[in-house]
Amino acid sequence: MRIFVINGPNLNLLGSRQPEIYGTADLSAVQEKLEDLASELDIEVQLFQSNSEGEIIDAIHRAADEAEGIIINPAAYTHYSIAIRDALQAVKVPAVEVHISSIHSREQFRSISVTAPACAGGIWGMGIDGYCLALRALAGMTARERTPETSQ
Repeated sequence: MRIFVINGPNLNLLGSRQPEIYGTADLSAVQEKLEDLASELDIEVQLFQSNSEGEIIDAIHRAADEAEGIIINPAAYTHYSIAIRDALQAVKVPAVEVHISSIHSREQFRSISVTAPACAGGIWGMGIDGYCLALRALAGMTARERTPETSQ
């Protein structure tokens, strides 16, 4: 099983950008935690980060042919990218939206996610551990989809 982990704008600055909100762990720490858990779950993770909306959409499109799930932190695009939402809906690959901080306890404009309705679920405010929670959730979802239900 392969899961794409797609990170949006400014997440390349994780660890140095507003550490009081996002913590001091950088994106390589996220990758390390995910790779450790993925190994335990027998899952391959492919990490991607871009500050460009079009590149994020292209990564979502690639997931249609190359992945069984998507973990996405659209970052600021969460609040206004109908194009990313449309891409998530178009690919028919289950996605979990992750936010390191709680989008509901910050500025009002951050509490609205236009991308969340295109996802199977969302995790926010759990720090970088949210990525691992999302990976576990996707592993469970995709395992249920691959296992035929038995009738008695």
